[in-house]
Amino acid sequence: MTRRQVLRYGLVVLGVLHLWWGLWATVAPRHFFDTFPGFGQRWTAAYPPYNAHLVSDVGATFITLAVLLLIAALVRDRRVTAVVLIGVIVFSSLHLVFHAAHAGALRGGALAASLISLALGVVVPAGLLVLTKVRRF
Repeated sequence: MTRRQVLRYGLVVLGVLHLWWGLWATVAPRHFFDTFPGFGQRWTAAYPPYNAHLVSDVGATFITLAVLLLIAALVRDRRVTAVVLIGVIVFSSLHLVFHAAHAGALRGGALAASLISLALGVVVPAGLLVLTKVRRF
């Protein structure tokens, strides 16, 4: 697979993930809060109390990032892609910093898994940003 393909597929995968999370939080905010990320884990619920407004705002943020990531994949312009990825990195970095400083009710493996996933939310877009150095993708 070429660097250009990795970049494009990476943007699409990140876009679809953010769209999934955003739609879930928007359409079923209570369910999102109680069960995110799924698979028996309850990471968001570890930070009570539930707030429908906050969860809906998070859903809107994820949908916005998804739209931007998917546009970047579609238009294949280095500058657009770089700007979108920098925005995702800023959001994800701030999100990681908060959770690294505030564990909520998470402990042990659940805390480690959540922090690893949040770190990947920074590392993966940063890796894709490096690929924007390709002249045409």
